[in-house]
Amino acid sequence: MDHHVSRETPSTPELARRAFPSDRLRLAERYAELLATEGVVRGLIGPREAPRLWDRHLVNCALLTELLPEEASVCDIGSGAGLPGLVLAIVRPDLQVTLVEPLLRRTTFLEEVVEDLGLEGTEVVRGRAEALHGTRRFQVVTSRAVAPLDRLLGWSMPLVEPEGALVAMKGTSVAAEVESARQVLADLGCAEPEVRVLGEGLPVSATVAVRVAWADPRQVSLPLATGPATRRTAGRGRSTAKRRRSR
Repeated sequence: MDHHVSRETPSTPELARRAFPSDRLRLAERYAELLATEGVVRGLIGPREAPRLWDRHLVNCALLTELLPEEASVCDIGSGAGLPGLVLAIVRPDLQVTLVEPLLRRTTFLEEVVEDLGLEGTEVVRGRAEALHGTRRFQVVTSRAVAPLDRLLGWSMPLVEPEGALVAMKGTSVAAEVESARQVLADLGCAEPEVRVLGEGLPVSATVAVRVAWADPRQVSLPLATGPATRRTAGRGRSTAKRRRSR
């Protein structure tokens, strides 16, 4: 991967020093450089996003770690360019992060970044989330701008351990999404969603996250029993996952 620093690569703001541990800031800076160069060239990040990577993307995603337990196994579905999954792995080396993404050009970039940054314990899986249903579960399943909550539940909850949770980054319409997902929540046996606003008081766009756990962990089994609403959202074609662990 080209190590040339583009003129578009944003300088590290003071805010980043508050969001990233001092011993991990170098990795965050390198990731920002790769996003602003290779990420733009490969169409993973829009050119207009490069100058605002830190506040709009990196710091924004870093705030999500407040909701993740220590040494958790994390599955980031629809990882794209690695937001939030790669950021979580950078901030929290205690996490075991699996990045799930179906498009080859994106998984190639993710694998290159994982190797470049030396992110041990971070895995890249090429495939859709449904490909892992019935085979793997995680303490936390994350996502960012992947789908409305009703569809996201069908893809994510089959991957959530009995004591785990979906933790998704959302926008200001999260309350409406929760209401639209009531039937799916009931069908799957989910607890009442918790909406959290992270980063209040910081000079950065607030991170809105929704956390969904199981109503009764003792009743969780695989495959999940689904009603008509969840079959419409979760019963899509499965693809073969191609796993590649980081070195």
